[in-house]
Amino acid sequence: MPTKLYVGNIPWSQTDQDLERLFDGHGTVVSAEVVLDSHSGRSRGFGFVVMGSEDDCKRAIQALDNQEIGGRAIVVNHAHRKKNEVVRPTRKRKKAEAAS
Repeated sequence: MPTKLYVGNIPWSQTDQDLERLFDGHGTVVSAEVVLDSHSGRSRGFGFVVMGSEDDCKRAIQALDNQEIGGRAIVVNHAHRKKNEVVRPTRKRKKAEAAS
């Protein structure tokens, strides 16, 4: 079962590919994403990495949490939902909507 990790305090220049390479040595990386500001398109200084298993997550946390990357000590831990976050189910689009 894939598990999502929060990666904070990453350098502004970090890309999705950089995150993937960083975590790849510690297990199977399913996906890696640096969160971007919706207005400027610049990094917000954090991202998420989905690992292939809980064991991969534990190895990555142990190896990378508080490691210096680009002059910054990154934070790596399990991602948690925001306390008041509302999870909305995805809406299936009708064929007419999908064609437009």
